[in-house]
Amino acid sequence: MSLRTRLVLTLGATLLLLWGLAAAWLMRDLYQQVEATLDQRLAQSARMVSGLMAQLPVEVWEQADRRALSIPPIEGLACQVHSPRGEILARTHSDMQEVLKASAPGHAYREEGGVTWRVFTYQRNGLTITTADRMDERDLLMRNVLEVAVVPFVVALAGSLLALWIGVVRGLAPLERLRDALARRHPDALAPVATHGVPHEIRPLVDTLNALLARIQQAIVREQRFTNDAAHELRTPLTAIKTHLQVARRVEGEAARRALDHAEEGVARLSCTLDQLLMLARVEGRVHFEDGEVSRAADVVELALRDASASERARFALPEAWPDGELAVPRELAITALRNLVDNALRHGPEGSPVAVTSRLDAANGMLTFCVRDHGPGVEEAELEQLSRRFWRASSRQGSGLGLAIVAAIAERFGGRLAFCRPEGGGLEARLTLPLTTGPVRPARQESLQGINDNDEGEP
Repeated sequence: MSLRTRLVLTLGATLLLLWGLAAAWLMRDLYQQVEATLDQRLAQSARMVSGLMAQLPVEVWEQADRRALSIPPIEGLACQVHSPRGEILARTHSDMQEVLKASAPGHAYREEGGVTWRVFTYQRNGLTITTADRMDERDLLMRNVLEVAVVPFVVALAGSLLALWIGVVRGLAPLERLRDALARRHPDALAPVATHGVPHEIRPLVDTLNALLARIQQAIVREQRFTNDAAHELRTPLTAIKTHLQVARRVEGEAARRALDHAEEGVARLSCTLDQLLMLARVEGRVHFEDGEVSRAADVVELALRDASASERARFALPEAWPDGELAVPRELAITALRNLVDNALRHGPEGSPVAVTSRLDAANGMLTFCVRDHGPGVEEAELEQLSRRFWRASSRQGSGLGLAIVAAIAERFGGRLAFCRPEGGGLEARLTLPLTTGPVRPARQESLQGINDNDEGEP
């Protein structure tokens, strides 16, 4: 069943029910009012006859002792007057003895000859006046009144249903236009749906649909970019590996060994690039990274620096305390982001130069910034915006060119940001800002990192 039909049936049935109840209520009240009005008219007729009888001269009464006075009859209304002795003094109908006989005062129903009468008996000054109405004439009057009342009611009801149908059709016209527009769209079309002329009630639906289309378009763009990047970036190491293997097959001795070493280096670079591409695809997608582990700044730094070699550990310059806030980022991604920044600083800084890893707390905004600075040659001011681009490299050093792009994607996904600056004294400083969860933030001793700079051993 369509929405239009459902609305019309629901509203129409409700309208009919309410109007029917209102009509029944009004008809009942109208019947009671008409009945009460006719009864009052009947009683008033009896009182009027009583007043007229009191004004009659004495000779009329003397004549009434010999025979009953004859009152001109009125269609549908009968009247009869009895003396205190029960004699008939005046009457309109001589053939209605049973209907007009004297009885207790008040209204009553009487029947004679298959005709029902509404009778009213009134007593005054010893006289008993009885008046009567034909009920069939009352019913005819009531039917006429109902016809006069029902015809406008039916016309108004029919007009209301017609107006309801037109209103529902016009009200749902934007939905019909939206449906037709979506039906005519090409399956590959991801442009936003036009919102011009869309009612406020439908606008959230259209906005949500447009947001969904935008996300689908972004996903498709990311997929195409991932495919293009993977095809472009993997072609070079694969070609190099193939070349070195061909060389190793044709030569012998030291030359063959060097060719195999170069091929192994190409395999390692290819594996690293694949890992970076897969991580970037996961971060830009909707993969769930939560593992139930609390992501604290001290733990993130410790695990990010743990895989560094002994010589690299000696280069780290770390503070004595770290904020004890909980990051609103899964620990795996926070560790990956900080490790990529540290690896980039170690790779591009001079051999043996220090790499400073610090943090800045913005408790008012609930943000924590990790700062990683090297003392290398740095980059030009115009190149700072290019650092987080995919496969962009500032130097000829080997690398996939995806590390900083992954960091930027992690920060963007969770409402953070990645920025670069050229500090005084040279080098490059990367600032990774991540949100904190709600809760107290206080400085704490980072005991778990003590001795990193002095530890000469390999991985724990």
